[in-house]
Amino acid sequence: MSKKSIQDRASGAIMGAFIGDALALGPHWYYSLDDLRRDYREWISSYTDPKPDRYHAGLKGGQLSQAGFILTLMVRSLVDRGGYDTEDFCRRLDEELLPLLDGTPVSGPGGYTSQSIREVWRRRVQQKLPWGETGSHADTTEAIERTLAIAVRYALKADLLADAITQNTLLTQSDEIVVSLTVAYGAVLSLLIQGHALDTELSGKLMKLVKKGELPFHVVTRDNLQMPRPGDPDPPRAGRFASPDALLTPSYMAAAVNDPEIRIEPAWKVSIVYGMPCAIYHQLPAAYYLAARFPSDFESAVLHAVNGGGQNQARAILTGALAGAQTGLSGIPRNLIDGLKEAAILETLAKDLAACIEIP
Repeated sequence: MSKKSIQDRASGAIMGAFIGDALALGPHWYYSLDDLRRDYREWISSYTDPKPDRYHAGLKGGQLSQAGFILTLMVRSLVDRGGYDTEDFCRRLDEELLPLLDGTPVSGPGGYTSQSIREVWRRRVQQKLPWGETGSHADTTEAIERTLAIAVRYALKADLLADAITQNTLLTQSDEIVVSLTVAYGAVLSLLIQGHALDTELSGKLMKLVKKGELPFHVVTRDNLQMPRPGDPDPPRAGRFASPDALLTPSYMAAAVNDPEIRIEPAWKVSIVYGMPCAIYHQLPAAYYLAARFPSDFESAVLHAVNGGGQNQARAILTGALAGAQTGLSGIPRNLIDGLKEAAILETLAKDLAACIEIP
């Protein structure tokens, strides 16, 4: 794990997320693939303007949505504070995001505000509730879309990663399953930044971190998921997620990629196999699959995420971060970086965050 390669992969993860967000800005939320192809032809290969009567209308290709805006706030907070600071991040939301919202969906930076963020606005602005009482039961990926930056910062410290991502996720989403899936994604991303492959062995590496007490998942099985021995005690439940299953999904997706009897062709149809909706349990399998299928081809991974329709923006953000962590910033095509609005600022932010990683 050379310092240079870790920082390259860390920068790639952040830029990959920004690129995925911006690539899906135009064709976001088409649940009819016929309508998507009518408006954007057979294959979307670059940044596009949203249509006048669609989500994000008025923005231009290459701009970020609100997810990208919030991710930028998170990266700035992490860089300025040297790590995750709940108070600082919440202050930024209070000062830089919430005043721009009105509680309705079609408003705010990026032209659309997601469910969990609308609920935060209601609880924080209208009801004057303190942070910590702002989370709702939204089952979407908004927390992953910003906490992936926390995973980058603590890519070499699983325990700090899990604690910080849990704290931040609870600001907007209180469902334990959503929180556990969000932490699991961050743990996967951290291993990719370290240089591990998204393959059938990755979940085993995550489970070893559980056994060492570095990831807070409740597990009763022994190594290789073998049954417990008679008389083995039940591990402590306090402070632990109910199940480690969220850590097992990535390697099952990698197994599907490698199984010659399982074919998803073209790869964008992963959205049909796992579902087009917004919920986290639709999004994660598709993102893991695409990242495992195109480990050295960032462009293919993220474009198949975009061309699958539905909630393709979340799918592209999640896939883009995973793919960027595998190829590194150096492996992302330059035209995709340069096509971003304020590309130089975003690239500097990504590199500054990568530089914060404490590498032995």
